[in-house]
Amino acid sequence: MYVAAAKWTEQFRFNCTGNAGFTVPVDGDSKTANSPTDLVLMALCGCTAYDVVSILQKKREPFTAVEVSAEAEKATQSPRVYAEIKLLYKIRGKVSHKAVEDAVRLSEEKYCSVSIMLSKTAKISYRIELDS
Repeated sequence: MYVAAAKWTEQFRFNCTGNAGFTVPVDGDSKTANSPTDLVLMALCGCTAYDVVSILQKKREPFTAVEVSAEAEKATQSPRVYAEIKLLYKIRGKVSHKAVEDAVRLSEEKYCSVSIMLSKTAKISYRIELDS
């Protein structure tokens, strides 16, 4: 079983704890910390980056850096879920474009649970930039 908790501190600020026990500040107004929906987008970037690194390592691709960023649009009415997400994968090193494409596709379609959850409400697209 996975667990999480949010403890109110003041205004719309909370200290949230996840399954691993680490505390993350959350601010519903995004004034002093990331908002809950910011964290969802960050979780997507982290989840898919993890997959890509893992897959490229298994393929013995000589990457030296991996960065995943996201731009998103929310629905105009409540619930303001993410409706469209554009991911940018920046990979540095002498890696095969096909290996990176395969890693991103596998992450999106099979391994990244955050991506799979978000794809139920959002159109997710991606672009890859290689820098050798």
